[in-house]
Amino acid sequence: MKKGIIFDMDGTIWDSSENVARSWDIQVKKHGYVNESVTQDDIKSVMGKTMDVIADILFPYTKPGDERNVLRKACEEYEIDYLREHGGYIYPQVVETLKVLKKLGYKLYIVSNCQAGYIEAFLEYFNIEWGKEDSLIDDIECYGNNFLSKGENIALVVKRNKLDKAVYVGDIQGDYDSTCEAGLPFIHAAYGFGTINADVPAISTFSELVNKVGTVI
Repeated sequence: MKKGIIFDMDGTIWDSSENVARSWDIQVKKHGYVNESVTQDDIKSVMGKTMDVIADILFPYTKPGDERNVLRKACEEYEIDYLREHGGYIYPQVVETLKVLKKLGYKLYIVSNCQAGYIEAFLEYFNIEWGKEDSLIDDIECYGNNFLSKGENIALVVKRNKLDKAVYVGDIQGDYDSTCEAGLPFIHAAYGFGTINADVPAISTFSELVNKVGTVI
């Protein structure tokens, strides 16, 4: 039986909010909005949303349409380059735990609402191989690749990889809602950015997943 664990990124595997905020703030000022700023708290408040929604929330001083899209795209592109160079805060024992889970026979995946290239920037910075035989991460998918909802992308990864059983691990209500849409069980990364309005299995550290996942799938 092929079992998979599908992970959210922000608030589950790492917290990139500090460096994302720095990269966006640079672009905001570069594009002439010198009296505006993007803070780490701003970024944390929109984690998990798609990039177009984030731009609507963070750039109310721009005109909807071309002006806002130009700034959004500039921030998206620069963010990827910035994260490739500077990385982010990876939660304790993530890589070590992923290796244990892989040895236990689980296939590992990442699905996020991020822009194209974001997951790859994380993997590249921490030298984590993906998509090859015996890679630590077997497959990835995101909103920026196909503009599908997170629920659709979770279901897509399950189907594409022919999983018999799978679970999604995320930290916010939107992750849980998307997992329900995909028809999978859910584990709450309670150390992350949000709470869940449902009685679900939870972990307080990433490493707890080793013992928790077997009770779910």
